[in-house]
Amino acid sequence: MSSPRLEKFLQTHRVAYDTMTHPHAFTAQATAASAHLDAHEMAKTVMVRIDGRLAMAVVPSDEWLNLSLLREASGAREVALASESEFKDRFPECEVGAMPPFGNLYNMPVYADESLGDDASIAFNAGNHRELMRMEWHDFERLVHPHMAPLSRH
Repeated sequence: MSSPRLEKFLQTHRVAYDTMTHPHAFTAQATAASAHLDAHEMAKTVMVRIDGRLAMAVVPSDEWLNLSLLREASGAREVALASESEFKDRFPECEVGAMPPFGNLYNMPVYADESLGDDASIAFNAGNHRELMRMEWHDFERLVHPHMAPLSRH
């Protein structure tokens, strides 16, 4: 089942979305393939620490987060990947590694790779490793207000 917090948030804001089930997958690229999605439309959420605070970096599933670009985009002194132990308790209704990219629901900023806005829609983990949500990009951007910048490398 997808994140109840996210579903309620989307329903409250009257946002249309689709849910898709797929075979169990752990990597974003494997998830995109199993759901028959273009790898660039499927976004992955990478948990980071920016000057010691948790944040989400959202990049296409077929790309890697570039920490130097994120440091530049955030204006931070220090950016690092967050360890699972640092963030797992922040998402009690989600499986580790399947958090949806809605930092606003978890009191943390979201940085998104600017190339994600090139597609009309965005797909992402819905809180578990067997279900995706897909929604219009403009709705995602309107609700999350991500900081947009070049963040990834292929």
